[in-house]
Amino acid sequence: MVDPVRHRQLEELNQVELCTRILFNARNELYLNLRFLDVSLGSLGYEARTDSRGMGTDGFVIYYHPDDLCRLFTQGRVLVNRCYLHMVLHCLFCHMDTRGTRKEEDWNLACDIAVESVIDGLYLRCIHRQMSLYRQDWYGRLKKRLPVLNAEGVYHILQEMDLPQKQKERLRAEFFADDHGDWNLPSENPKLPMVRQNQWNKNREQIQTEMETMGNQQDEQSKSLLEHIQVENRERYDYKKFLRKFSVLKEEMQVDPDSFDYVFYTYGMSLYGNMPLVEPLETKEVSRIEDFVIVIDTSMSCSGELVRRFLEETYDVLCESDSYFRKVNIHILQCDEQVRQDQKITSREEMEAYLRDFTVIGQGGTDFRPAFAYVDQMMGRGEFHRLRGLLYFTDGAGIYPVKQRVYDTAFVFVKDQYTDISVPAWAMKVILEPGQLIESGADTGKEGENRGL
Repeated sequence: MVDPVRHRQLEELNQVELCTRILFNARNELYLNLRFLDVSLGSLGYEARTDSRGMGTDGFVIYYHPDDLCRLFTQGRVLVNRCYLHMVLHCLFCHMDTRGTRKEEDWNLACDIAVESVIDGLYLRCIHRQMSLYRQDWYGRLKKRLPVLNAEGVYHILQEMDLPQKQKERLRAEFFADDHGDWNLPSENPKLPMVRQNQWNKNREQIQTEMETMGNQQDEQSKSLLEHIQVENRERYDYKKFLRKFSVLKEEMQVDPDSFDYVFYTYGMSLYGNMPLVEPLETKEVSRIEDFVIVIDTSMSCSGELVRRFLEETYDVLCESDSYFRKVNIHILQCDEQVRQDQKITSREEMEAYLRDFTVIGQGGTDFRPAFAYVDQMMGRGEFHRLRGLLYFTDGAGIYPVKQRVYDTAFVFVKDQYTDISVPAWAMKVILEPGQLIESGADTGKEGENRGL
């Protein structure tokens, strides 16, 4: 007589073995068509579980319900391949680590749309399925505003649309592939999220290197994936660290104790009474900020209070000791679709007066090109001695210049209040925390009196 418990256990083991083979074959088929994903495809283990339905991943393991995976496979191996690739792309784009304070349901939807747009753009037989008219319509709407449908950009548009709940539910059903319940790792090990993010950042950078090295040899359809990879790999720069990029070497009138030898000084004083053999240098070579430009986006999408707080934060950072010379050449431009104001700042007093009387001028559309053209004209007139960089405070929605300038350029955003999908590859990004601006608005007035340029 067959033991029913033993029989059930054997059936479950056989089913798990079958599911492992299904996932293993899906990984191999994806690898044969997408060679540059070899490391990423092999970065996820497999684990069966029956306490939740469907499939999902935490960035380390693919979790699946055996019945659901077998059912999906009977509908076609293409669906298994798509689901596998869908989860890998979530990991590559660090969707589970970059939600921040965004609404969870809307962020999950934006991530699914972004990933599915990549898969639908690959046109590979192993993952291809006919797109519904509804899906095509949404891709068309989003691509009118975003050249690359990354999660941050899609989320920003969804928030602007403020769709009814029924429409959101239909969108979720259209783009759903995996469960996102495992994205939040257990709190017992706080280092796990950083380990996960570092691993997938490394995988993503490796993929970009391999795809760019392939050059013209890569398939036309894989270029859409490369565009997503390049967007996700764009480095986020620390604000203070970026400001140091404007620094130049120059001599200032101050004692340089590092180059002074006290042995010869004291020996001369003891030998001759009041005549040291060496004296401290009266000048010191320092690396500080001298010339730079700050551009303020004064379009309708940027609030005046946020702009003021950004200027106060910038002033607060620049007024720190050893940041820049006593005399500076700062140009603050206000620009929407054209340059509205050019305020030259040369001293602490002028900066404080500008902040006291600051008002936003413009409130039109957004075009970043006029500000760069204006700076080019100033350089032609010799208004800068050694311009090293330009900061552009904006929400990112506008027309960007194509040509790279000889000076460093950074677009400054406030976290969760921007879209950066169209930022040129040659430009850098600075992302400020909203709380950082709030604190600066309260503190700058008090601290500014005790700091000098």
